[in-house]
Amino acid sequence: MNLGTTAAKLDESLGIDGSVTGSGIGRLAEAYRLASELVDRPRGDSGTSGAKCPADRRIEAFLDDYFSDLRLPSPLRLPGEALVLPRHGLARLLSLPYDADIYGNDYVRSYRVRNGVLHNPKSDRRTTQGTFHIAEGGLPIPGDKKAVPRSVFAALFRSAVAPPPDLLVVPFTANRPEPLRAFVALLLRPVIGPEVPGYCAARTMETRFFAPGSLVSNLDFVESIFGNAGDPTLPENDAGLDVEHWSGHTGCVILAPHLTQLAKKDLGLPPWGAASERQRRDGMCWRDPDERYNEGGAFKLTCRSAAGVIVTIIADNYFGYCKKEIKTQISFAANLAGNLEEEHSGGALAFASYNLGNEFDPSDYAQSSLTLDDVVRDNREVVEPRPGGYALDRLCPDLVYIPADARASVPRLQVWWIHQGREVSIPLAPGKTYMTPSGYKVYLEKHPSAVSWRLIGTVAEGLSCHKPCTVSGGGKSEISKSLRDYMSYGPIFVADKEKDFDLVQQIFDRDYSDRWKPGRGPDYTTEPSRRVLSSRRSLGSVIKLLTPSEDYTDAYNAWLASFPNYIFPIAFIIKRFVPRDTIGNWRELFGVDSINGFPGHELKAFGRKLVGTYLRVGLLGTQAWRMFKLRQDFSPADKVQTEDDITASIVVPAGRLGAPRLGPRAAAYKFVVNCEARLFQRPDDAIHRGLDHQTEADLARPDNFLSNFEPLTSGHAR
Repeated sequence: MNLGTTAAKLDESLGIDGSVTGSGIGRLAEAYRLASELVDRPRGDSGTSGAKCPADRRIEAFLDDYFSDLRLPSPLRLPGEALVLPRHGLARLLSLPYDADIYGNDYVRSYRVRNGVLHNPKSDRRTTQGTFHIAEGGLPIPGDKKAVPRSVFAALFRSAVAPPPDLLVVPFTANRPEPLRAFVALLLRPVIGPEVPGYCAARTMETRFFAPGSLVSNLDFVESIFGNAGDPTLPENDAGLDVEHWSGHTGCVILAPHLTQLAKKDLGLPPWGAASERQRRDGMCWRDPDERYNEGGAFKLTCRSAAGVIVTIIADNYFGYCKKEIKTQISFAANLAGNLEEEHSGGALAFASYNLGNEFDPSDYAQSSLTLDDVVRDNREVVEPRPGGYALDRLCPDLVYIPADARASVPRLQVWWIHQGREVSIPLAPGKTYMTPSGYKVYLEKHPSAVSWRLIGTVAEGLSCHKPCTVSGGGKSEISKSLRDYMSYGPIFVADKEKDFDLVQQIFDRDYSDRWKPGRGPDYTTEPSRRVLSSRRSLGSVIKLLTPSEDYTDAYNAWLASFPNYIFPIAFIIKRFVPRDTIGNWRELFGVDSINGFPGHELKAFGRKLVGTYLRVGLLGTQAWRMFKLRQDFSPADKVQTEDDITASIVVPAGRLGAPRLGPRAAAYKFVVNCEARLFQRPDDAIHRGLDHQTEADLARPDNFLSNFEPLTSGHAR
């Protein structure tokens, strides 16, 4: 097969008329732009697209040195005429035919669907047993990995870069009379160490990823997670010239699923009688001349040394192996660099949220010294002041900036404040977010399982949650998921209405000014302690009031412990719903049904049953959930996922940090950064309809990369 004419005939292979210009429309214009990007990329010194880029030359120099004493018949060389993907997105265009929505071969079935692209590899395995093979002669080989003779690696490498012609077909051209057959190549620059201002710049390695044309969907998967570092032939993309960030480490990955068909004998492995003990243990020998390498199963074969270069052949097209190999190469580079670590971690930025009930009083929440005038002054390009002392966001029309003293009320359906000596109000509307100068956000939300509406408040500064060095199944992905889908709603239990209401009345009537230990509480001589049902005490304040604390006296904590645990939810929900003008006769508004002449056990008010929130944390057998009652003011945190699976970290001595120390004092601090340009999630819970609403919403987008799903026609969907 001669690939020397690949570039020259690319436009013809794509079926593009040379007279068509980029001003065309529809798929023809898209295809022309694609062809132009691939054909018109800069050429090497020889004037052909076959000139090796600097990264490839470094890899081949490593291979020459590693196998120099074997006297190979010819040096090991990477594919010389590969299509280069100079930007993210081209792999997705190439992975399906230009004139069809389905493509398939012996290794993958691909579909263009309404919500993106769907690629189903032949294998969807999640086991790694027996798959890790390492070439001898480099760094020490762990006992649980299979040691491979260098001559066998060389033989497998030659077969990897010379796949069957059908495996090289680029799907985009599959339906043409003469489809394009070529390798497709990608350049990655994965992060192996975070930037620490004043101490070090971010560190990256370089990795070249090669796939036979028909498996270009694997490159779409890889670049969607790790990004695309551009055309490797351009000087600005040469890691060797990036002295500030390049760690000096180079990786290479070659997909070659056809290698599982090769026989051990043909690769040069010894017969059983001539094999060493380890070769017998690792299966690096044969008894039957037709016995296949690795018994015909998928494997990953790596060649690496302390020189800082790692070359891996993957005899499978399972997407998970591709991601895990980049993870392995990041770990390899971090270990050689020193003081860096690749962690199997998860993380999220969590913004605590609260159910505020009917009222928002800013005095109950942390304030800053900023005023609305400060916010307007510092953000004039996006914040538009309005008459009356509030402001709107020019980019987000549903964001309203309110003064620091603004209050909100569900019964009034208003947000109000004092401006120039008079009260000013604006409507409290669903879909709007009201932000104070401190960044605290308030919005109106309908209860998911009731007819009532409530105010939700979210803090301005999130908490960075990092779950380090986590084993598979250890919860690294769950840390970034909302609890909303694990919450359910049920009745508020009442054991005996009259007795329980008497206990609640004790809570409402008590004077709480004596609860503090000496020196722990406020001075009540100027302002008495607020009553539980006072409009000046928020629901969150009541919950804090009735929660045991080391700041409270032992006698007060003992008094709290004397109540049955179901009494407090009754008190909280009465506080939540009792109208301000009927506080004194709240008993007349709340009650239970009469069932067969006996009082029921579900609290009611205003003609309907009241609802409590519960958290599902597991099953008891097959019929019952393990549930826990949540606080009445609980609302799931808003989360921004920051890590998933692959994180790079560095430890820095405290004395080397120029910035002021934040948090507890320590001798050293660890800094972490996510290594992925886009976060990949395996939506395991989504197989149960309604259990993962976020995944269901994400899957409805039109730009997904999907794998291992069943493609449905519109008829099936109905």
